[in-house]
Amino acid sequence: MLQFSIKSHRKGTIYKNPHLFILNKGLNSGKPQKEPFTNSFVIIFKNEEDVDNTYFIAYSLWKTKFWYQHLVGSVIPFLRLPDFKKEFFPKSKALMEEHEEHVKHVAALKILEQQENQFHQNINLINDMRRVILYRYCNK
Repeated sequence: MLQFSIKSHRKGTIYKNPHLFILNKGLNSGKPQKEPFTNSFVIIFKNEEDVDNTYFIAYSLWKTKFWYQHLVGSVIPFLRLPDFKKEFFPKSKALMEEHEEHVKHVAALKILEQQENQFHQNINLINDMRRVILYRYCNK
């Protein structure tokens, strides 16, 4: 069973326990990240394994635009902490109930993330090579 606490992150705060940050302002509200955002919630866990499991739950909720229905504000939409707490715990509990299926989905998402990172590295190398060839071409 997941055990975690959710709080508003304050800039400069250092957390001793394993943690995860969730963006709470803008159209990307709900986006999880290991590094702090300026406007974010922090989810603090008892162990590192829970961080990994919850990251992919939060990632899937963000990618499926689950949090759009909970955004408030006319100019810059944001997600309220009570709304986030009220919706996140039951949703994460429901997704974790089918543990074997959850583990399979997390493994598949990790593989896709690794492939995406490799793809971005390849694109960067191609762009670097393009710059080198154009630089040599123009400086003859």
